[in-house]
Amino acid sequence: MEGEEISGPPSSGVFADWSLAFWTLCSVILPVVITLWCSFQRSRRQVLRRDIFRKSKHDWHYTDLFGQPTYCCVCAQHILQGAFCNCCGLCVHEGCLKKADQHFLCKEIMMRGDGEVHTSMAHHWIRGNVPLCSYCVVCKQQCGTQPKLCDYRCVWCQQTVHDECMQNSLKSEKCRFGEFRNLIIPPYYLSTINKIRKDKRTDYGKLASSYGKHWTPIIILANTRSGNNMGETLLGELKILLNPVQVFDLSKISPAKALQLCTLLPYHSARVLVCGGDGTVGWVLDAIDEMKIKGQERYIPQVAILPLGTGNDLSNTLAWGAGYAGEVPVEQILRNVMEADGIKLDRWKVQVTNKGYYNLRKLKVFTMNNYFSIGPDALMALNFHAHREKAPSLFSSRIINKAVYFFYGTKDCLVQECKDLNKKVELELDGERIDLPNLEGIIVLNIGYWGGGCRLWEGMGDEPYPMARYDDGLLEVAGVYGSFHCAQIQVKLANPVRLGQAHTVRLILKNSKMPMQVDGEPWAQGPCTVTITHKTHALMLYHSGEQTDDDASSMSEQEHTREQTDEDI
Repeated sequence: MEGEEISGPPSSGVFADWSLAFWTLCSVILPVVITLWCSFQRSRRQVLRRDIFRKSKHDWHYTDLFGQPTYCCVCAQHILQGAFCNCCGLCVHEGCLKKADQHFLCKEIMMRGDGEVHTSMAHHWIRGNVPLCSYCVVCKQQCGTQPKLCDYRCVWCQQTVHDECMQNSLKSEKCRFGEFRNLIIPPYYLSTINKIRKDKRTDYGKLASSYGKHWTPIIILANTRSGNNMGETLLGELKILLNPVQVFDLSKISPAKALQLCTLLPYHSARVLVCGGDGTVGWVLDAIDEMKIKGQERYIPQVAILPLGTGNDLSNTLAWGAGYAGEVPVEQILRNVMEADGIKLDRWKVQVTNKGYYNLRKLKVFTMNNYFSIGPDALMALNFHAHREKAPSLFSSRIINKAVYFFYGTKDCLVQECKDLNKKVELELDGERIDLPNLEGIIVLNIGYWGGGCRLWEGMGDEPYPMARYDDGLLEVAGVYGSFHCAQIQVKLANPVRLGQAHTVRLILKNSKMPMQVDGEPWAQGPCTVTITHKTHALMLYHSGEQTDDDASSMSEQEHTREQTDEDI
């Protein structure tokens, strides 16, 4: 009996140990299992959602949080996260995606062919989630003020109307495309063009004449990788206001392919809005030059700029601003394009001939819109470009980009890698040799702005030089003493060394290696001969809206010079 009593406690202790181990194991494994299960379900939902997005005719985008009170267009429930269509603005939560595809049509970029030629179309109404501060077209009172799914919006003309004001006449009324009708390519126009092409006719002009002389359809070319990565947001907002067929993402399609839409439009009527930096603008202008080679000169569009890059000197010269950060509504941008004036921009051919062994010469050819330079600013651009290639995700902010430029400029002030340039380079302007002072850099300008907003040639002081013109067939050539001199010029504490103006610039790099750049595209160059000659003109749009006093004085100076030139002729 005593032995049995002694053997009892150890067995209960073992049971307690096993129980503790079991619950400890459960407390460790259970959260892991739950986490894995949730992760599996989340990835499963993502796969299903991507599959729906891929098959859908809507341009769905998923968001974790809507920026304003939003209601599902299918079940009418308030939603915090879900999907919205970038083309028609339809909003739904994840569980209603399939029903939304079945019950709601998206914007039709082309009307369905029924054998007839259409010249009008009915409104396309979507219920709920109308824009803030919108007003009813019938009673002129504010729409969308009730905390529920209410009121209607037309996805083409953007008119809004109350539920109680929606009448049968409005449902059958023809849509006139609203404020931007002169910029929109109507779906029935494209369906008619398609029918004409099937009949092997090309009388687009007669068809377009019915839209009036003020019809100047716009094509949007956006680089979603430029500047502050605002391209994605702009694409969605512009697709809602225009026909989605007019809006292109340059990360998915080349400008040459996108610009073929111009060949379906009336002669000399199309306008292009390039959303990106100066490099993107140059890419688009190169594609337009290809259209000239193909014999499509009658379809050449005029080009406006929405600056998303870092420097944006060409945009600044044409009064489109130094950088866009969302401060101006997209509607106002389209109004500015409609009101802009057409001008011509000189484009230049930069020919770089390397000095090879046994007289073997390799030729590089660039097209220049803004400027060519050799020296410290090209070195800063080269260092910046090298680091951006290694880690592009770190250079998505315009402020960070400028800070990196400032760092390399400060470094060059101490190192002076480009000193004694006058001993390494010979400069000829229109065939005349120029004696160079002790410089570190030479800049050849086509436009008025340089270095992210600095008026280099004009300078500062009581009697500044006339601002460089972009349409006179002349290049302005200036020199700088170094990176510190560049910084002084940018803050208006110094002037450049003005070397002269010329129709043809020739630069000979004798026996060294120097950094060079054309419109912000840098490279390291050995002994060579650089020849810059006029290539062609580009048709651009100048923003003639609000200007600063400096812009107005510069433009008046250019207009005065242009009038004097016309009188001389």
